[in-house]
Amino acid sequence: MAELLKIKNLSIGIDGKEILHGLNLEINSGEIHAVMGRNGSGKSTFSNALMGHPAYKISTGEINFNGTLINNLKPNERAKLGLFLGFQYPLSIPGVTVANFLRQANKALKGDAVSPRDFRKLLYEKMDDLEIDHVFATRYINDGFSGGEKKRMEILQMAMLEPKLAILDEPDSGLDIDSLKLVAQSINKYKEKNPSVSVLLITHYQRMLDYIKPDKVHVFVDGNIVESGGPELALELEKKGYDWLTEKEAVKA
Repeated sequence: MAELLKIKNLSIGIDGKEILHGLNLEINSGEIHAVMGRNGSGKSTFSNALMGHPAYKISTGEINFNGTLINNLKPNERAKLGLFLGFQYPLSIPGVTVANFLRQANKALKGDAVSPRDFRKLLYEKMDDLEIDHVFATRYINDGFSGGEKKRMEILQMAMLEPKLAILDEPDSGLDIDSLKLVAQSINKYKEKNPSVSVLLITHYQRMLDYIKPDKVHVFVDGNIVESGGPELALELEKKGYDWLTEKEAVKA
């Protein structure tokens, strides 16, 4: 498989405080990578920095995406290259319908203005693929939506924008078990229809990985990856907790 993302010796800070320290990571096309870690370990900083949030400053290292150095690119420029970020807490936008939002996002990203009829047809096809009721197309973005509905709207947006790498920041956050299953099913259905897309799934808990099987699992501790492995690593974390790795790193030091 072709290399899609290569991160080398990446250090990131915000407000003068370094959060990530010399991070290294490689993701190939079609792979699913899970990033796990406690609150404050640097996971969300990592996702925001990948997408180009201006508050997060790179002090050292490189982010190469699909053969392009993207350190200094703006978020919209990264999106046009094929990066997508699904937010941990999607915002509500009263007055803007799901259909209008997605049409404008699609136009901004791809530059080709399709007719309203053709766009609506495409939107309904994607909604059917993800088993999302068409009524959501006319509702305002996330306005009055449940936690699970908000996360599924993020997956619908991903399906419409067709990224090469989808960064999903804690899609299980705040969901009950039934909603978690529905969100995971939406991600799996999209991945089945788009096998070349890569997914970087950020999560606290192994439970999400009961439904979405990663190729690799990486564990963050204090702003760096301290352990990488297969799906069995998540199961080991479930049994031993994060203290196991924190103590392991202390012994190394």
